Amino acid sequence: MVQKYQSPVRVYKYPFELVMAAYEKRFPTCPQIPVFLGSEVLRESRSPDGAVHVVERSCRLRVDAPRLLRKIAGVEHVVFVQRNVLNWKERTLLIEAHNETFASRVVVHENCSYTVHPENEDWTCFEQSASLDIRSFFGFENALEKIAMKQYTANIKRGKEVIEHYLNELTSQGTSHIPRWTPAPGREEDACGQAGQDPGSLEADSPSSAPGPALEMVSSDGDKLDADYIERCLGHLTPMQESCLIQLRRWLQETHKGKTPKDEHILRFLRARDFHVDKAREMLCQSLSWRKQQQVDLLLQTWRPPALLEEFYAGGWHYQDTDGRPLYILRLGQMDTKGLMKAVGEEALLRHVLSVNEEGQKRCEGNTKQFGRPISSWTCLLDLEGLNMRHLWRPGVKALLRMIEVVQDNYPETLGRLLIVRAPRVFPVLWTLISPFINENTRQKFLICSGSNYLGPGGLVDYLDKDLIPDFLGGESVCNVPEGGLVPKSLYLREEEQERADQLRQWSETYHSASVLRGAPHEVAVEILEGESVITWDFDILRGDVVFSLYHTRQTPKPGPREQLIGRGWVLGRDYSRVEAPLVCREGESIQGSHVTRWPGVYLLQWQMHSPPGSVACSLPGVDDVLTALHSPGPKCKLLYYCEVLASEDFRGSMSSLESCTSGFSQLSAATSASSSGQSHSSSLVSR
Repeated sequence: MVQKYQSPVRVYKYPFELVMAAYEKRFPTCPQIPVFLGSEVLRESRSPDGAVHVVERSCRLRVDAPRLLRKIAGVEHVVFVQRNVLNWKERTLLIEAHNETFASRVVVHENCSYTVHPENEDWTCFEQSASLDIRSFFGFENALEKIAMKQYTANIKRGKEVIEHYLNELTSQGTSHIPRWTPAPGREEDACGQAGQDPGSLEADSPSSAPGPALEMVSSDGDKLDADYIERCLGHLTPMQESCLIQLRRWLQETHKGKTPKDEHILRFLRARDFHVDKAREMLCQSLSWRKQQQVDLLLQTWRPPALLEEFYAGGWHYQDTDGRPLYILRLGQMDTKGLMKAVGEEALLRHVLSVNEEGQKRCEGNTKQFGRPISSWTCLLDLEGLNMRHLWRPGVKALLRMIEVVQDNYPETLGRLLIVRAPRVFPVLWTLISPFINENTRQKFLICSGSNYLGPGGLVDYLDKDLIPDFLGGESVCNVPEGGLVPKSLYLREEEQERADQLRQWSETYHSASVLRGAPHEVAVEILEGESVITWDFDILRGDVVFSLYHTRQTPKPGPREQLIGRGWVLGRDYSRVEAPLVCREGESIQGSHVTRWPGVYLLQWQMHSPPGSVACSLPGVDDVLTALHSPGPKCKLLYYCEVLASEDFRGSMSSLESCTSGFSQLSAATSASSSGQSHSSSLVSR
């Protein structure tokens, strides 16, 4: 594979003639570049008028590689042939170089140019491109490629420093100005005669440069990236990162039909793919296609959130953090996600989330200008006070996972930091559900503080100015983010029958339906192989009232009449035990809950019809009761349910993250080897 490098435009704020004088000081040796052992002139020629000077040099470079590799290669230095064409009249220097050592195994081409700045004739621009093609090298191709690219990029920065060093040296010696070239008297006529001659053909026996690509130049000056602009507006990039940005940017300019993305946007996709140009290009193209289909570019002009969202969606912008990043506050614990989905629909919620991300990018640009330094990401402060089992409502969790996927695919590297405060004990359950869908780079930006001392050292004061900490967290700054709250059922959408059928169809992919008759409970067996796994459940009561219970047994249940699992001869306390207190669930209620298991075995989730007052409920109906229930037209209950087991290792890691950060923020891991308390934790919540 051919490795390519393209530099941005580097600007020396000195005239071309002075820069050339500094450049010539690099030869024949240059102590400031240790790997440059020396050079000798092979050929040299000048045009009759003296305007064009062609020099071909042989340059020796020390091999900065492991001793074993040098021994195998049998060399301590390599030779490059460099051909310079200096045109004083046009004020340009074109440099072509190629390797002579191992030319049959490794092909290196380099092209550089010094030209006058298009907007200031007293400044000089420098550009550089190179390619490396390792065809074979004694089985060390990959190692050689890494060594070569590392050494090359290190010398790029050093090369600019050397030119600046010699410029300062010239200035200190009193040379601050060198007159521009003018034709010598009597040579003007000759100069006119040579005007159309190729500078490269000044010497008949001068061989052309090695075969290879011509100097790659960007199509127009307006398309070029200036190194100072990159440092000022995009931040510090390594030479190879700059090259990747320029390559992808140029490809978009040449192939993309329509508006070319901003440099900040391109850079985010490169960072998301570790500056692998092909992978970043694929990801970016898919995102650009998605933006066009969804008309996202017009979202901030066209999207107006429903009044209900503005009132009950507990999120909004609030100044910036100590690094100048825009700060977004989300009070998820106070938000009725189920109510919002039923009131405005999943698509409206997604459009609102997209508008937040679009606004975040816009605010980053504004803060970059305001603070005079690159700001490409924003910070989210996530308050989880009030988070409970109703937030585990499965359609809501699925919608959240979809939003995470859309944001990760189309807004990579926009989240700089996520600060989590007031996380309750139910949080590890939610985190274990969603963390597998969040990439590792993003997870590393999650910081959590579950204790109450989030205002002390190591807390919010490390990330927010003290006078900008929101008032609802005990700070001094008035925060206008809506408080959220339960969405009234009267505001739920009145869907058409077809829409309702579509929603029921989607939910049926997640939920199972069941009927509960008097004397014939519905039971589900869940096998647990190791302690401290987590059983979660989520069910809606569609008709009637039921009692929900959770039991544990070490026996293997055998289905009885109507697939009843608890055997008639089983004795409570001997053959099985109750691990969740019975919960009465009324018609229309939605229940979410979880149980952290203490022992392996089989856990039985049971729903049985709620007995009216004055009657005695029995969890073990007889065969006659079951047969009667099956053949009688009496009342029955209906429900939709879903249950899931979270792996012990993942949950313990989440618990460890929560319990280890009771004072100050710490990174939230996806899983760790540490164990939690080992005690059973359980809870159920009636949401609505």
